[in-house]
Amino acid sequence: MTLLARLASDVQLMFRRPPRQQYGAICYRVKKKSDDVEVMLMTSRDTGRWVIPKGWPMTGKCAHEVAAQEAFEEAGVRGAVETETLGAYSYSKVLRDGVQVACKVQVYALEVTDMAKNFKEKGERRIEWVSFDEAAGRVREPELRGLLLAFKRKMTERLSAKAVKQGPAGKQIPAE
Repeated sequence: MTLLARLASDVQLMFRRPPRQQYGAICYRVKKKSDDVEVMLMTSRDTGRWVIPKGWPMTGKCAHEVAAQEAFEEAGVRGAVETETLGAYSYSKVLRDGVQVACKVQVYALEVTDMAKNFKEKGERRIEWVSFDEAAGRVREPELRGLLLAFKRKMTERLSAKAVKQGPAGKQIPAE
């Protein structure tokens, strides 16, 4: 590498900003009869691509609380949000002024228990409930796709363990 190329690279690194932090939720529900898990996806307001609810940090709120708040404001869903992160993914966001910024989204699982009729961004997005595989096929970000598939494996293990505990006909088996 020439000295000039090395200097140019160093200058680029000095001016590169760290990614901006956001918090998001993979919102899911478990069908009672079949134990099938569905994931909620919604379209972004600007490009119409399939995304999960996410947003900027909020003063006085923990990361998982922000994820839950964004899920309610953007999609009208409420539920139990896990405090442990599922992981993170990166994407480029175009701000209102046209500037493109790198964002890193820390993701939390949210089991949906309620859907509001009215919420802040109602009518601004399309919302659909789909399988994990369908969700992974729709999202554009490879790291988000990986998080969805990893969460699918986690949920399969959880539901299998629950089924073993309950035994046949859904009867609770006492612990020994």
